Amino acid sequence: MKLADRIQRLGTETAFAVSAEAAAHAAQGNSVYPFHLGDMNLATPANVTEAAVKAMRDGKTGYCPNAGIPRLRELLAADVSASHGVRYSLENVAIQPGGKPTIGKFFLALLNPGDEVLYPSPGYPIYESQIEFLGGVAKPYRYREGERTFTIDIEEMRRQITPRTRLLVLNDLQNPTGAECSAAEREALAELVLANDLYVLCDEAYFDIRYDGRSTSFVSLPGMAERCIILYTFSKKFAMTGWRLGASIGPRPIIDVIAKLNVNDESCSNHFVQFGAIEGLTGDPSGPRQILRILKERRDLAVELLNGVKGVHCLRPNATFYLFPNVTQAMQTRGFSDVESFRRSLLRETGVSVCSRLHFGRPLPGEHQCYIRLAYSGINAAEIREGLGRFKAFIEG
Repeated sequence: MKLADRIQRLGTETAFAVSAEAAAHAAQGNSVYPFHLGDMNLATPANVTEAAVKAMRDGKTGYCPNAGIPRLRELLAADVSASHGVRYSLENVAIQPGGKPTIGKFFLALLNPGDEVLYPSPGYPIYESQIEFLGGVAKPYRYREGERTFTIDIEEMRRQITPRTRLLVLNDLQNPTGAECSAAEREALAELVLANDLYVLCDEAYFDIRYDGRSTSFVSLPGMAERCIILYTFSKKFAMTGWRLGASIGPRPIIDVIAKLNVNDESCSNHFVQFGAIEGLTGDPSGPRQILRILKERRDLAVELLNGVKGVHCLRPNATFYLFPNVTQAMQTRGFSDVESFRRSLLRETGVSVCSRLHFGRPLPGEHQCYIRLAYSGINAAEIREGLGRFKAFIEG
């Protein structure tokens, strides 16, 4: 069998390979501390679940409009308009079966073979995969570790732009680093977008997973709403990862194309699940607040414990549920020069399962520091304490 040539360019999300390694370790009777995958072990709020079950019982089990049911689109447009300081209507919203479809459909709508796309590295690996799969040229931009957060190297990004650069991927409140753009960074990026006629995928999967203050969207800057597609997902705020529900939000001409792609790809998103999302947007907000409270407690505990390990330095991000500690000195203490060997040895000897920087895009020239990524969305506080205690013993002996 001869597969299509493009399949050779298709990447994957290698965090799932780490999951398989952890499962194999657990199958041998070992304890595993699952910091590797950003799934959630928190229950979807009961009112959301009950609304979806009621819709199922009421017969909402058939096809529905390709762009999503109008009531959900209206509510989501109003909710995002209020939080982002822009004006959207239901015509600016196309419901999706999760967050990832917005990535692929954004590129399908706007990317021609040979077009260049700026995307973050480290970053969510599906960006790189989809760009190259569809014949684009993936041009990574880097983050640098600062005193309080990771920052985008704007000058390096500017040097990468050519007449063929067409698109920018911006994951503010970022996976894996937890980085949040400063106002100055957002303004500098907006200048680049306007000067170079770029269109932007604003991946806002973690916009509402914020522990203090308010998130600010790139689309709120002048001229950006007309150039940006927002990736919205219900997975994080409402602990609905397995429900597979999200949305593409942006200018109607692009949303109309994305809705047409819905027809070609999946016909429509799950009908009764959308009624659960309506309840999430309009009903009792105590469930999402409890989710945030628990995640914040886990973050604070994990950051404290990691910074108590000799040779480890971990920033405290104010959003997402990821930590990206620098383990360069700790690796040197244990005699490791390769971060993947360090990660595998950590799993084998302690049961602590993490991802490394290598699971989030190809390393860039000049990278000398070593990082691992820990997700605390799927592991309880007691397990965090026990697992990171083993991690400390592994490093310090």
